[in-house]
Amino acid sequence: QVQLVESGGGLVQAGGSLRLSCAASGRTFSTYHMAWFRQAPGKERDIVADIRWRTGNTYYADSVKGRFAISRDNAKNTVYLQMNTLKPEDTAVYSCAMGLSPNGFDYWGQGTQVTVSS
Repeated sequence: QVQLVESGGGLVQAGGSLRLSCAASGRTFSTYHMAWFRQAPGKERDIVADIRWRTGNTYYADSVKGRFAISRDNAKNTVYLQMNTLKPEDTAVYSCAMGLSPNGFDYWGQGTQVTVSS
């Protein structure tokens, strides 16, 4: 089993920055990729960014390109999401996820709230 624990959410003014962390524990040696998702009230959950664990290759949703950066620390089994130039529309619950193959995600964190005030 794998456990994912997010941290770093909070309240920030528009234009500000936050860094989210997601620490993985358990059977993490088979990680293929990890990602950050977000879900705003009344909306579907959308992927924000993804990172391949072995290569470090990344993917970003168009809405966050140039503002957010995903990274990982293999030794600490931790993935980060640096969020800059935050906008009110970035307000959501952010969750990390881990996939053991390219086909989807197998484990999810509980989520952390990010609120951006205007």
